Amino acid sequence: MPIVAQSTETTDWVSRFADEVIEESARRAPGKPLVVASGLSPSGPIHLGNLREVMTPHFVADELRRRGHQVRHLISWDDYDRFRKVPAGLAGVDESWAEHIGKPLTSVPAPPGSAYPSWAEHFKAAMVEALAELGVEFDGVSQTAQYTSGVYREQVLHAVAHRADIDAILDQYRTKKAPAKQNQQKPLDEAELEAAEGSGAAGEDDGSAAAGAGSVGYFPYKPFCGNCEKDLTTVTSYDDDTTELSYTCTACGFGETVRLNEFDRGKLVWKVDWPMRWAYEGVVFEPSGVDHSSPGSSFQVGGQIVGIFGGTQPIGPMYAFVGISGMAKMSSSKGGVPTPGDALKIMEPQLLRWLYARRRPNQSFKIAFDQEIQRLYDEWDKLDAKVADGSALPADVAAHARAVGTAGGDLPRTATPLPYRTLASIADITAGEQEQALRILGELDPENPLRSLDEARPRYDKAEAWINTQVPADQRTIVRQEPDAELLKSLDEAAQQSLRLLRDGLADHWSLDGLTHLVYGVPKVQAGFPADATPKELPPEIKTAQRTFFALLYHLLVGRDTGPRLPTLLLAVGQERVRGLLGE
Repeated sequence: MPIVAQSTETTDWVSRFADEVIEESARRAPGKPLVVASGLSPSGPIHLGNLREVMTPHFVADELRRRGHQVRHLISWDDYDRFRKVPAGLAGVDESWAEHIGKPLTSVPAPPGSAYPSWAEHFKAAMVEALAELGVEFDGVSQTAQYTSGVYREQVLHAVAHRADIDAILDQYRTKKAPAKQNQQKPLDEAELEAAEGSGAAGEDDGSAAAGAGSVGYFPYKPFCGNCEKDLTTVTSYDDDTTELSYTCTACGFGETVRLNEFDRGKLVWKVDWPMRWAYEGVVFEPSGVDHSSPGSSFQVGGQIVGIFGGTQPIGPMYAFVGISGMAKMSSSKGGVPTPGDALKIMEPQLLRWLYARRRPNQSFKIAFDQEIQRLYDEWDKLDAKVADGSALPADVAAHARAVGTAGGDLPRTATPLPYRTLASIADITAGEQEQALRILGELDPENPLRSLDEARPRYDKAEAWINTQVPADQRTIVRQEPDAELLKSLDEAAQQSLRLLRDGLADHWSLDGLTHLVYGVPKVQAGFPADATPKELPPEIKTAQRTFFALLYHLLVGRDTGPRLPTLLLAVGQERVRGLLGE
């Protein structure tokens, strides 16, 4: 069922940007579809930081659709960018891949074992699959296809004809002039390359450096070499009347003369290419990374260059970086960074959508692959309950609605969403034995027993994947095969009494809630208090006694000080085995 449109009184960041897009579109192109845009470079694994480039306009586009507007969410695949660096940590990819540096990403072979025809298609495919699971509706445009088919030919000729005007704009931001004698255009330094990577620039320069003797000076277009396919070329002459262009390749020495009005094997340099596309596509809204807030950044410079193409700079926020595991910013060139596909192996799409929806674009946040994921799921489930009973705040209701579905309807969800930490504990203890897992899940709530693991899917599968891929082997739970006779023999009368009280109560409390009441209640009863006494009614030393009792149980059951939540652990081990391990 389609989701009901959100009230215009909603004050979340998505609604505010949607209002601005409607107003701006009415001013620029009344009556036409609203265009929002993202840009992604498949230069390596497209990571969770890059995902913010997509989710920010996605939420805005979806809000506009909910209001009944016709929207195009354009994703430009910057697959005609140069291959600039061999990403670290990719299986089967070594420094021999450096021979392809300078070629278009669509001309670089795919990593070993890939089913795709090129480097670009390999990394693009993984992102397309993840976006489908996330419910992101978009119109993907390959820049290789656009350039090589001649779609941008008029725009290229226009940029070249106005190269002096473009150069004058760029010159306002240059802090270091290029040497008078330089045989190729200046490459970006590493910091600039990293900034470019976050925006889809993938390491292109602005064509600002002068070329060597006989060159044409500043030129906003880079031919790819007709021999080695690399962009290490220098334009040596250009005739504005005939569009006759000559270039030489510094990589292989090849050179040729072509007519630019018939030539489609090259592209505009990044700081010209991006604003050209704004004008060509009529983009009204596009976010950009915080790396574009500095003077001379692609977004700032593009705001002036776009006028040369008769366009206007899009509106849109600067978005902050997304971090994980202590990394302030992700970089696909450094390797080892998680992708949306990696995240979706361990979390449902609703949770991942919510992480991006609940924070304003200028707020940074981290995505948990460690134990923190359990807390995030607890927080999500509490929000889910508050939305259901009507007690959630309006902004939280809006973020929840954007997480669970789109204008087209709800995303598939788990029928019986049991606590993630409980599912993870069960997956850990059972080590993939589905019959045992179902037996434990069926005993969690005897009045409403789970009949099939499918009722707990896909959340159960995500929790199991988290246990198998993210939890170190030395932190996995292994239940003792035999009782710890030495420890049992050494216990004093009070400790032995606590175990008797627990054993005696197992049969009557064999459910998740019942066992929770029992394990917390034993130390209370031993101290002379009712088992259901609240913390306010108890002295502080009861907490100490509970911790001591829990540690004893963990040692007797799994040989460690800690482990999964005790009620879940007890259910997983089973009554008969628990009794044996606890000395009966």
